[in-house]
Amino acid sequence: MNKKVSKSFRKYFFSAGLLSAFLLLFAVHIGIQKTSSNEFCASCHVHPQATDSWKSSSHYDNRTGVIVNCVDCHLPPGGLAYYTEKAETGIRDVYGWLFKDTEKIDWENKSRIENAVHFTYDTSCIHCHQNLFPMTLTTKGGDAHLYYKQKSDQLRCINCHLHVGHYDPDAEKVDFEFAEQEVEIIYNRPAKVEKFENFTEFIPGTGVKFDMIAIPGGEFTLGSPPDEPYRKADEGPSKTVKISSFWMAKYEVTWREFWVWYYATKADGRTDTQILTGSQSELDAVTGPTPPYGNPEQGWGRGDRPAITMTYFAALRYCKWLSEISGKNYRLPTEAEWEYACRGGSQTPYFFEGNPKKYTEKRWMNRLFGIDTTTIHTFVIYSKNSQAKTQAPDAVKPNPFGLYNMLGNVREFCADWYAPDAYKNYPAGQVITDPPGPATGTEHVVRGGSYKSDAIDVRCAARDYTRHDRWLMTDPQIPKSLWWYSDVMDVGFRVVCDNIEK
Repeated sequence: MNKKVSKSFRKYFFSAGLLSAFLLLFAVHIGIQKTSSNEFCASCHVHPQATDSWKSSSHYDNRTGVIVNCVDCHLPPGGLAYYTEKAETGIRDVYGWLFKDTEKIDWENKSRIENAVHFTYDTSCIHCHQNLFPMTLTTKGGDAHLYYKQKSDQLRCINCHLHVGHYDPDAEKVDFEFAEQEVEIIYNRPAKVEKFENFTEFIPGTGVKFDMIAIPGGEFTLGSPPDEPYRKADEGPSKTVKISSFWMAKYEVTWREFWVWYYATKADGRTDTQILTGSQSELDAVTGPTPPYGNPEQGWGRGDRPAITMTYFAALRYCKWLSEISGKNYRLPTEAEWEYACRGGSQTPYFFEGNPKKYTEKRWMNRLFGIDTTTIHTFVIYSKNSQAKTQAPDAVKPNPFGLYNMLGNVREFCADWYAPDAYKNYPAGQVITDPPGPATGTEHVVRGGSYKSDAIDVRCAARDYTRHDRWLMTDPQIPKSLWWYSDVMDVGFRVVCDNIEK
């Protein structure tokens, strides 16, 4: 009897367990369906821009009538990865919904490529777009997809298709019209400069002008002392340097100035291959850029904002053109000139009062207890106040020489080749006059911070350098563009001019 009861109990227990498992799986299935709807996603992702831009995109409004849903892009297409990523995403979103103020979240920054790559999956793209070479694909698209196949271990689909799921008309639009200038005065000749003082340069034939600041010569200590917080090895050993007087632009080269050069010299009907393989006389002439592959200003605005996404080569050609039309010698600053001008007579981490330890977000104590950013916000456009894009040049105050945005907004090309031990090669115990930097190299010096930088990277002595190949990674053209970087949006440049008295 006991055996019969035991056997019956086991059957009952097994049946109840099987039914419970079935009900649990069914509940999980229903739960996954409910929490995978677009409406449920929008209940946590409360920023209306996400829904509005999705409904404006080709993933919602298209000729086929197929709607691509949130989870189709933002979760893997199936299998265990789908559930694990869904669980991780759900936990993160619930935490944000409970403990974060959604009104203070910088949604625009979240949509940048460096952040978006963490929330989309190539496997999901390929799951729908299995044929990367359909009959309707353009030649330009075919070249791009072939390049992606060759570099699939380094590239993501959204490197080129960032706005296909959330449409941004400003970022996609490439408008070369010059109407925004609304030129009322046409300058017939460049500025006439007879003595060493501040002057305003006029670009002949346009209504565009820019200010040049007279930087008096002097001595300073190049580099940072060993005890400077967050100092890097390539910032030393510090050296005493003598700098001759020169002029430096008050602001970084603006889009208004840069587009004047583009329209005056653009390479209509020519390719970069033709320019590269032309005669030396053609290369020595004032050649201009071919059109950019995408929107070089990212939809942030042009006018007086700093020009970005041009290559180092393009910056050099701009200086050459400006020199020819002005009759002066415009060029990129040497690294030593740049730091001397940036410091404005100071030898502290910044040209204003402040300790990098108290400004950086890399210290957990600062993130936990907050940072008094009043002073640094007054002088620098960086990650904490930029809204993840460039800003107008006069949004901050100038340094002691009257130069704006030396430490932020965009990083700036310098003339020197980069070497991590450049300062070590300068003669010991001597005052070096106007050092030009290393004689050779593969990358060039980049100085100053940008709208993306943390406070430790906007110090006067902080050094960086170009990453030419990496900054052209998503450019599928063969050869890659001479003029436009496809993968860096926070580098520009500032011109200097030799003193006529030298």
